[in-house]
Formats: sequence, C-alpha cells, structure tokens
Amino acid sequence: MKSTVLLVLAIASMLAACTSGREELRQTSSNAVPVPHNTIVDCPVYDGMKKTSTVLTQTTAGNEVQVLDTINAYFVRVRLEKNGLVQTGYMDRRCFGERGSK
Repeated sequence: MKSTVLLVLAIASMLAACTSGREELRQTSSNAVPVPHNTIVDCPVYDGMKKTSTVLTQTTAGNEVQVLDTINAYFVRVRLEKNGLVQTGYMDRRCFGERGSK
C-alpha cells in the first residue's frame, strides 16, 4: 500500500514539473532585443543548428554580431552584416567565450 501511494505521488509531482516547464517555455521576454557580442575566434555562421548545416558566412575574431536568441546549450541565433547584406543564422556559443555561456 505504501509503495502504491509513493508511486502515485511521484507521478503527480513529475506531471506538475512538466506542466510548469512548458509554461516557462511559452513565456516571452518583453525586453528581447538583440545584444551585440564580439567573437573571440573565427567561427562559421550556419543556416541550421547542426555542424553539418550549410555555412552561410565565416566570421573572424573580433567581429560584432547581434545575438537574437540563445536557442539551446550549443547554438545561439545571430544577425550580422557581411558585405553590405544582413544575414541571420546560428553560431556555436563557444565563439563568444565565457559571455556566450550566460
């Protein structure tokens, strides 16, 4: 009987945690504006969030890009100007050093 009660409580707490996590993902920040960052190494800008994605352009160390969104643990969505054209793509967040991991 005790194990059944504990199992029901465990399942209920997991469902509550999943629900609150989904609500956090739906909320958008009211002050979500692009934040300028300088790269610390040469980095490619991809059209997707995989290392096998097509490379849109290559940045060099010290280039400034605007970080639009921190997509996941590995990539950030960026906007940059290259040869007079504004391009949006994805960069590895390690291109920014410690600031990119925050």
